[in-house]
Amino acid sequence: MATKKLHPKVEEFKEFVRKHPKMIEEAKKGTKTWQEYYENWYLLGENDAYWNDYKDATQEEKETDEEKGFVTQLFSAVKKMDANEMNISLSKMSNAVSTVQNLLETLGVAKGSGSSSSSGGSRPFSFRKD
Repeated sequence: MATKKLHPKVEEFKEFVRKHPKMIEEAKKGTKTWQEYYENWYLLGENDAYWNDYKDATQEEKETDEEKGFVTQLFSAVKKMDANEMNISLSKMSNAVSTVQNLLETLGVAKGSGSSSSSGGSRPFSFRKD
């Protein structure tokens, strides 16, 4: 059975409805018909304040996150973090870094060992007097 292609405006409306799931609930309850929703969408447009009541809460959060700047998003992420978990994670990373440093010192790859003694003491560059 062949499927009919819908008019592009109807496809746009279907996508709009997916972004506003509360419209589906209202239509199932019988509060408004799909015809009324379509006419309002066609006349008012997608960005009208009329549709704010029908938006999904997660959709609203996504839009506000996109509108916020990077710094604002960073601060909100820091606010959501648990301070104790952060402290534990930083402590573990610090222990790991110190373990690697101790291992490198044991293997003789410590800083300062190498060709610095042959270059004449604490001077890293050799200059000649004219």
